[in-house]
Amino acid sequence: MSSDTTCQGKSSWPELLGAKGKVAAAKIEKENPLVDAQIVPKGSSVILDFRCDRVWVWVDERGIVFQVPRIG
Repeated sequence: MSSDTTCQGKSSWPELLGAKGKVAAAKIEKENPLVDAQIVPKGSSVILDFRCDRVWVWVDERGIVFQVPRIG
C-alpha cells in the first residue's frame, strides 16, 4: 500500500510513550482491531513498506516504549 492510502481507525498512540511494550501492543490492538502491533527492540531493522494493518511498537532494553507507535 502507498502512504497516501487512508487507514481506518486510530492510527497513532502518543499516550503510550513510557508504557511497557506488551501492554502498549495489547492496547493498540484493542483500540484498533484492524492492526497487528509488533514489538520491536531498539536497534532492530524493520521492513519500510507502508501498511495500514501494522504498528511497530519500538521498545528500549527495558521493554519500554520510546517512540510513538503509529500505523505504518
